[in-house]
Amino acid sequence: MIAIVDYGLGNVKAFANVYERLNIPACIARKADDLNAATKVILPGVGAFDQAMTKLNNSGMRAALDEVVLKKKIPVLGICVGMQILAKTSEEGVLGGLGWIGGDVRKFSEESEGGGREGNGKLMLPHMGWNTIAPNNGNPLLKNFNDESRFYFLHSFYFQCHNDDDSIAITEYGIRFSSAVNHENIYGVQFHPEKSHQWGVQLLKNFADF
Repeated sequence: MIAIVDYGLGNVKAFANVYERLNIPACIARKADDLNAATKVILPGVGAFDQAMTKLNNSGMRAALDEVVLKKKIPVLGICVGMQILAKTSEEGVLGGLGWIGGDVRKFSEESEGGGREGNGKLMLPHMGWNTIAPNNGNPLLKNFNDESRFYFLHSFYFQCHNDDDSIAITEYGIRFSSAVNHENIYGVQFHPEKSHQWGVQLLKNFADF
């Protein structure tokens, strides 16, 4: 059973709909007991880092998530801000993150080189719209993807891994940043698979399959 965590941020119904179409059992978790039967966990998120951490801390599910992910080693997939709160800290806020993956969340510099620049030469923020990912190892989450696989992004901050081995895909937007991460049973993607058509469906199926 894939438990989709509903702590007040993220379109949890969109994920449930994908799994319903795939005939893969999934439920929406709104309280700690809803996580008891989970074999996988999806942690979505939109908005700001501190807002996400505050809502998660107040949801009544924080301790249960630590138990499921850190002690039971159930695979978890953080999405967008749900990926960013896997880190230890963020330049966007003052609260600590979950700290499940060694890393910090940084803000894109408007002075970065590369694509996505406005007429004044500054990088357009947020990074919004379709972009490709470059898988950099054979991670099962990214099975059947290549450098032409496209996903929908919406963010102004990015995940900077403490250990480069935890970065499993790279995207270019002014800089090269980690658009997917993995450490042990903990996964994260910066993009929105629920908005990414066939590529997003494939990724959510990959997560269910391993």
